[in-house]
Order: sequence, then structure tokens, then C-alpha cells
Amino acid sequence: MKKSIRRVDAVLFGAAIAAAMPAFAQSSVTLYGIVDNGLSYTNNQSTLGSTSGGKSAVKMTPGVWAGSRFGLKGGEDLGGGTKAIFQLESGFNSATGGQQYTNAMFGRQAWVGLTNPVYGTFTAGRQYASYYQLLSPYSPTTWITGYYGAHPGDIDGLDTIYRANNTLEYTSPKFYGLTASGSYSLGGVAGSTNRGSTWSTAVQYAMGPVGLAVGFSRINNSTSGGGAWGADSTTTNGGSQIGVSALTNGYQTAQAQQRFAVGGGYTFNSAWDVTATYSNVQYIPGTGSKFHDTEIWNTGGLVLHWKPAVAWDFGAGYSYTRATRANGIDDNAQYHQFNLSQYYSLSKRTGLYALEAYQKAKGKTLGTNGAGQIIDATATLGDGYNSTPSSSGSQVAVGVGIIHRF
Repeated sequence: MKKSIRRVDAVLFGAAIAAAMPAFAQSSVTLYGIVDNGLSYTNNQSTLGSTSGGKSAVKMTPGVWAGSRFGLKGGEDLGGGTKAIFQLESGFNSATGGQQYTNAMFGRQAWVGLTNPVYGTFTAGRQYASYYQLLSPYSPTTWITGYYGAHPGDIDGLDTIYRANNTLEYTSPKFYGLTASGSYSLGGVAGSTNRGSTWSTAVQYAMGPVGLAVGFSRINNSTSGGGAWGADSTTTNGGSQIGVSALTNGYQTAQAQQRFAVGGGYTFNSAWDVTATYSNVQYIPGTGSKFHDTEIWNTGGLVLHWKPAVAWDFGAGYSYTRATRANGIDDNAQYHQFNLSQYYSLSKRTGLYALEAYQKAKGKTLGTNGAGQIIDATATLGDGYNSTPSSSGSQVAVGVGIIHRF
């Protein structure tokens, strides 16, 4: 009898000690990644800013369907529905093993924050701006890739090349299908809170088969140093111009880039869905710019996705981009782009893909020297050929590859 009493006392004492100790929150960390390698052929490839003729190229092309990467993400339950969350993501060249960004181990994403189903999510660090976050479901890159299928040069930032350092971002919970988000990226330039900074805002509605989003962003470039762009900028000086392509080469001294976009989608059934986008992009001159008028590009695009069987996905896309009349150019540049994609799932994690793309450019644009150099517009497919556009008004590319997710 005494032994039984002692056992009961011990159990009660242990329970009292456990109740008095603080509860340790549940936490989790996930390692994930993508390895994507393929072969591509381009009929006409030159160097950005070059006036010499282009040549065909066959090469191994990594990260076409989805950029090769590895990362860590996780969270800790803080109680009351609130969680601490983080993500660290590093891009790499799966053909060579090299880093995607020099001196930036986690150049794709590096942020930490808090989330709550009632109050929303707040994050701080290197990440995608609100503009991209809410518009991306309707981006052409989902089924025809950014490498081949982003709107020419990714002029409207609907692919993943626009990531900003020093970003504070808030995204609301979904309320009757509506989600709102806003972000601000600090420039960090001494003596100026505006120079080198970026801000954006977006609203998304998604309910049933219908989705719609509208977003706005402004990038205040800092050609004299500092800024939010870091590893993405065209030089080692953070805040330099980002998104330089054959479309924007003559405008890379812009004081600011400004984007407005609308995207939407509709799912007809389990086999068919369609997305459409419209964007208005402005490159605004300032002191020291090599052009004098704001240049504007308007782009409209459409992507049709067909899934005839569990293992198969097919995509077809078209986009039209036209620059406005400015900076002494009357025959303003315009770009027609056509894309096809085929994807076969070997498993939930592994797939084979094939892509075909054609672009026709015509009209005039500015060369590297700005308004003092009016040149013929040249083709630049998607954003995979930003540094190696065509030397003429047309470009054809095809590619095949394999992708594995872990």
C-alpha cells in the first residue's frame, strides 16, 4: 500500500513539475531544391550592344524550366496561431556547379518574419516584391518558362529576376478571396531615403475558377552607389540598373523604372486553363541620363494550358510589346513572340520538357549610347537571352531538358 502511495505521489510530483516548466514550441526545418539541366539551340546569338553578326549556338542550358537551387525553410509555433518563419535559398549553375550570384550564397532569397492567419504575414530581408508575389500566378512563366517565355527581356518583371535586398513586406490574410500586399526596399544611400529604394503594392482576387491581380512597382535606381538590388544589378555596385536587355540597353541610365500590370486567369475544367496579362512599363530619365524622354512599353500576353492526361502538360503563348514614340524615334520598336511547351512527368518529382520559341522585332530603339544612337530593334527571347540577343530582327530557339525536385 505504501509503495502504491509513493508511485502516485511521484506521478503527481512529475506532473506538477511539467506544468511549472515553460512549453517549448514546435519547430520544423525543410531542405529542398531543384536540379534542372538541358540542351538548347539558338539560330542567331550575339552580344548585347554588339553590331557584329550573330551566329547559331548549341549549348547546355541549366535552369530553364525552373532555376536550379537549394534552400532551407521552416518555422516555429509561437502560440496563439503566430509562427516565426524563414527562408534561405541559393541559386547555382547545375552545368558547372558555380554560384548563381557572386558573393551571395543565398542570392535568391534570404528573409525572416512572422505570420498569423488573422493578422497576416510580415517578412524582412532579400525577397520578391509584392508586385511579383501576387501577379506571378498569372505570369507566362508558369507553363512556357521565363527563359523562353517571359515577355521580351522580362520588360514587365513577371519573372523572377527582380529580387530586392533590404525589403520589408506585409501580406494580408485572404478575405473573401481578396489578398493585399505592400513592400518597401530601403536604398541605404547616405543622405537620401529615396535613392536606390523600391516600393510596390498589389491586390489579388482568387475564388473558384477565377483569378485576378493588379500591381504597381517603382524602382529608384542609384547610379552613384548603394541601393536595393545588390546581386541582381548589372555591376557590383548595388543599385545599378537591373533588367538590361536589347529593349532597355539604351535606357539603362534611367533614374527610375515604373511598372503597372494586370493579370488574370480562368480554369475551364481539369484539362484547360488560360491566363492573360497587360503591363505598362516606364523608364524615367533624370540628371545624367543618356536619354531625355520617358520611354514606355505596353505589353499584352496570353497563355493557354492543356492537360490531357495526368502525366502531360502543354502550353502555348503569344505576347506583343510596343514602345511609345519618344527620344527622336518615330518608327518605335515592337516585338511579337510565340512560345510552345511540352512537359512529361516521370514522377511527382521528375519531369522531361521541350520548348520552342520565336520572336520578331521591328522598328527602332536606342543603342548603348542612348539618344545619340538610334538603331534597329533586335529580337531577345524571354529573359534567357538578355545578354545574348539576336543581331537581327528575328530569333528562334528550341530546348529540351530534365528537371528533378527534392
